Amino acid sequence: APGYPAQPDHTEKLTLFRLLDAEAATGVTLTESMAMWPGSSVSGMYIGHPDAYYFGVAKVERDQVEDYARRKSMPVDQAERWLAPILNYVPGAAKEEAA
Repeated sequence: APGYPAQPDHTEKLTLFRLLDAEAATGVTLTESMAMWPGSSVSGMYIGHPDAYYFGVAKVERDQVEDYARRKSMPVDQAERWLAPILNYVPGAAKEEAA
């Protein structure tokens, strides 16, 4: 599910909600932090295949975040916000070191 180890970016809920017209169909809404309301709501993409397994995305480096942000048409600092739990660096530290 968006926001969990296999898909850590909560903003993917926007895509899921748009494709399914989820708010109109279920009455579930997204908060500013991409939490679903009511809180007992869940979402996810489920793959049914004998060889499918659950995995978690490992820590990512700045170059990976920059590439991800580019592909999502999102500023790097915004991507860092949503990917904060899996960053393998401290945002802004590289800029401070260069100064």
